Amino acid sequence: MCIDLSVEVAKCKGARYRLGPELEICGYGCSDHYFESDTLLHSFQALAKLLESPVTQGIICDVGMPVMHRNVRYNCRVIFLNKKILLIRPKMALANTGNYREMRWFTPWNRSRQVEDYFLPRMIQEITNQESVPFGDAVLATLDTCIGSEICEELWTPNSPHIEMGIDGVEIFTNSSASHHVLRKAHMRVDLVNSAMTKNGGIYILANQKGCDGDRLYYDGCAMICMNGATVAQGLQFSLDDVEVLVATLDLEDVRSYRAEISSRNLAASKVIPYCRIKVNFALSLSDDISTPTSEPIQWRYHSPEEEISLGPACWLWDYLRRSKQGGFLLPLSGGVDSSATACIVYSMCLHVCSAVWNGNQGVLSDVRKIVNDEAYAPKDPREFCRRILTTCYMASENSSQDTYDRAKSLAEEIG
Repeated sequence: MCIDLSVEVAKCKGARYRLGPELEICGYGCSDHYFESDTLLHSFQALAKLLESPVTQGIICDVGMPVMHRNVRYNCRVIFLNKKILLIRPKMALANTGNYREMRWFTPWNRSRQVEDYFLPRMIQEITNQESVPFGDAVLATLDTCIGSEICEELWTPNSPHIEMGIDGVEIFTNSSASHHVLRKAHMRVDLVNSAMTKNGGIYILANQKGCDGDRLYYDGCAMICMNGATVAQGLQFSLDDVEVLVATLDLEDVRSYRAEISSRNLAASKVIPYCRIKVNFALSLSDDISTPTSEPIQWRYHSPEEEISLGPACWLWDYLRRSKQGGFLLPLSGGVDSSATACIVYSMCLHVCSAVWNGNQGVLSDVRKIVNDEAYAPKDPREFCRRILTTCYMASENSSQDTYDRAKSLAEEIG
């Protein structure tokens, strides 16, 4: 399971809190399968395996899954530590515009700062020895800091939860997202996170889905960590890695001193309605961390619009190809712009795949070998790989000419 692997990598890098993307246990793109009880059941079965796994011990794990509470289905974060569930935090603002249809499957949690008892399924009770756990809008109070959760759309709303949480003393904000690729959308994500922490101070951690989740959308990663308005860690936007783990070492005193200088924030804090705090006997810092160097601010590296147009659809094609277990693509070329652009995207995919293999990505190499049905194959040249997986033919019409035929033939030869 990719979740297990990400936790293992995070622990190896010294992390004490692991955050994953939205609805990562079942996958964001389940659509009407969310209506099926089996989706909820299998999500809890996967959660049970994670709770029992030796890998998840000694680190706070924050995973996403659907949960039904009092016969209402919620999009939730389940936060656990050492076989104990600390909090189930339901999503409060659902995405329901454009390509999003969350209101069809889920209900938002509208009870701000309120917590109820959630009675666990017996399979989970047997592992955690807990009959019930907190369910609702609460924050975690560890031995050294306070952590609050946002889920995807909540960052984009006018009255985001991080505003009131930050005024109430929450120092670390987590955001688990399923934000799909749109041209230049990365700029908006980064600006939203950095501006939020510039105004209020704090550390913001964002994890986003990656790849094709079984539908028409491509989720482009771009995980990030920000402190006091400055980015300190940036994830890749068009990576073919199944698992990418981003870590940063930060000093909480930098957050406290930054906030102490914002008098307007401190005045607001004196009259804020407090959040319910779930006490956690665990610290994100260690006694010997004082000698550990902290992460420095970095300049975010954006792709050009042309690169996004080339890489986004190419990554979607690759995920669709490997998950469908097909042997390649058939594309009729007419010599026109539509079919030519599609052929170029396939070739861009081949370039991206070959680059990943050359950089030692064994997962991509394994997928390549399955697609070409050759266990010894390793792509040496993108044109040769394109020749193996893309078959073209000339599709003439009454509007075709010798020029369109020549253009189709020339393009086919150039890409392999």
